Amino acid sequence: MKTYKILNNSSTDPNKILPIHYPWARVHYKTGVANNWVPEEIPMQGDIELWKRLKNGLTEDERRMILWNLGFFSTAESLTANNIVLAIYRHITNPECRQYLLRQAYEEAVHTETFIYCCDSLGLDADEVYNMYNTIPSIQKKDEFVVNITQNVLDPHFSTEGKENMQRFVHDLVGYYVIMEGIFFYAGFAMMLSLLRQSKMVGVGEQFQYILRDETVHLAFGADLINTIVEENPEIWTSDFQKKITDNIVAGVDLECEYAADALPKGIMGLRSDVIKKYLEYIANRRLTRIGLPEKFQNAENPFPWMNEMIDLKKEKNFFETRVTEYQGAGALKWE
Repeated sequence: MKTYKILNNSSTDPNKILPIHYPWARVHYKTGVANNWVPEEIPMQGDIELWKRLKNGLTEDERRMILWNLGFFSTAESLTANNIVLAIYRHITNPECRQYLLRQAYEEAVHTETFIYCCDSLGLDADEVYNMYNTIPSIQKKDEFVVNITQNVLDPHFSTEGKENMQRFVHDLVGYYVIMEGIFFYAGFAMMLSLLRQSKMVGVGEQFQYILRDETVHLAFGADLINTIVEENPEIWTSDFQKKITDNIVAGVDLECEYAADALPKGIMGLRSDVIKKYLEYIANRRLTRIGLPEKFQNAENPFPWMNEMIDLKKEKNFFETRVTEYQGAGALKWE
């Protein structure tokens, strides 16, 4: 009979990583290391020229879409990092999980640096971009929603002891990993990677591509963490609790659809808000089944099958344009 548990285990020594109790956490850590990158490796000259070009450059709708995504992602990554450092790490004392959380925290810092690099390169008004979570209602609603559904773990007096508190913890993990990282980022990925497929804003697009690969691992770790807690504490997985989590995920899809319609009021490059809605419903079904819940959206299919290819980043670079970078393990991930 298994006695070691990932939560509320008084015998856990956070300083003793061996023996490994949860191999999946170690796998995710190794994958993250193999995927290492930094934004400065990606040239931005082409993006700078295109952004500044007044004729035959980007349309106003394309500029709006780019700004909306930079505005959301720039502060969302900081919100994500704060959840790891201030809350989740404190309650997950298992050493191999903590090892991964440290790796994820580093990746969130790289993502934050990415948007500094993009803003500096393009000469954007940083105050405008970094304040869009206050000035753009659709972005503000998303951020406020995530804050509201992850507030338990940020309480300095919160404890995971007892059934109700474990439910609160899993509730917030779903809000953070499944909704924030698994749904709220994905309309933006589809928009920005569509630009990349059109060979527009290639530098920014490649950085979003690398972030997508990181987020795939973050999501996988979060799902494994949630599933492990539920497996070890089945009493928390009541029908009412499952309904609450499902309702939160559906509400997250609604907010992301609203944001997509705001970022794409007219539709461009085959991207329309109704098509993105279909994509988000498909993604939400994947997220639900990944944590043992039934699909919610009927007949949801992926309208962007090309997104499956975006995680594979193995490619050759022009030696005179930039240094050759061979990212390890680029094909080791499966689309989630």
